[in-house]
Amino acid sequence: MAHKNRRRWHLHYTPTSSSWLNLIERWFKELTDKRLRRGVFTSVTDLADAITTWAQHWNKEPKPFVWKATAEDIIAKVQRGRTSLHKIKSQTDH
Repeated sequence: MAHKNRRRWHLHYTPTSSSWLNLIERWFKELTDKRLRRGVFTSVTDLADAITTWAQHWNKEPKPFVWKATAEDIIAKVQRGRTSLHKIKSQTDH
C-alpha cells in the first residue's frame, strides 16, 4: 500500500543549468551521513519512516548550504584530476 503522503508522480521544473542538483546531492549526503548510514531498517516501511521523520526534523530548522570553494580552488582541483587521468591514460596506451 502506498504511503498516504506520497503521490505516484510529482513533477518539478528543471532549470537550464543543473547546479541545483548539487544542492540536492548535498542534502542526500546529510540524510545518509546523519540518519541512514548507521541505521538498521528491517523493512522498507521502517526505512521510509526514518527518512520522513528526518526530513520533518530538517524542515523545522532548515539551514542553507553555503558554497565555500573559490573558483581558484575548483580550477586547481580540476587540473589535478586531469593530470592524474593523463598519467593513467599514458600508462595504459601501448
